[in-house]
Amino acid sequence: MKPQTLPTAMNDRKLSSMDSEKGEAMLVRPCRPRNRPLVTAFGVVALCYLVWSATFRYNVFHHICGNHKVTPVMNSQERALVPLEAHIMSKCPDAKDCLKMLVLPTMQRVIDKVNFTLSYIGTPTDNDGVQCMHGPDECMGDIIELCAANQYPDPKTYLGFTFCMTQDYQDIPQLSLIEDCALEHGMDFEKLNECAIKDDGGFGMELLRNSARRSTAAGVTKSCTVRLNEEIYCVRDGGKWKDCPHGAGVNDLVLAVEKLYQSGSGA
Repeated sequence: MKPQTLPTAMNDRKLSSMDSEKGEAMLVRPCRPRNRPLVTAFGVVALCYLVWSATFRYNVFHHICGNHKVTPVMNSQERALVPLEAHIMSKCPDAKDCLKMLVLPTMQRVIDKVNFTLSYIGTPTDNDGVQCMHGPDECMGDIIELCAANQYPDPKTYLGFTFCMTQDYQDIPQLSLIEDCALEHGMDFEKLNECAIKDDGGFGMELLRNSARRSTAAGVTKSCTVRLNEEIYCVRDGGKWKDCPHGAGVNDLVLAVEKLYQSGSGA
């Protein structure tokens, strides 16, 4: 296909033949010579002005700003994300309350300003296992939820799945509950299952062991413990909020995140 050209007066116009010599003279009439001395003089003056102007601006700028360092302005995309972490046990009723009342509504408002981590509480054993407070079923539930985060690392996805599971924490780790929550949040159940049984269960257990060690290293023993900027922010234990000096409300946590984010003091 030939490229199209925009119509112009020159393209569209057909030149008619001129019968008169006057007409021919009009088409081929040479341009009159321009006054070159005047143009040259004007060019010299303009060049001198540009040189003077550039030198003047440099001297003025150097005088005003030469002794001051220019601090680059950091835009929102360059600010460090604030560490926000929740430590839970999958079959703990306090985890359900904590996610519902504080963590999820906070994440809905500051998800683009935090580096969120969901960690699990347990006791690593000498045989490379983990002891969970609510028994082996809780360990299995922890592994399934960790596999969700491993396979679907977007917090909007795996946190929603975890909350779905926690809503019926008594039924963890029943297959029907896992399948329903996976379907609700667009997850492939087979991917979760493969993660949990990979290496004869060794891969999933390693996820849980590393997570439990992280909680232990942070000095966390109660589910649910919320940490902000690597420090304990608030604890939900026994159906009550404890150790929340800055407040246990969503607005309190959002303001704390905003303050750290705006100041760039995230760890």
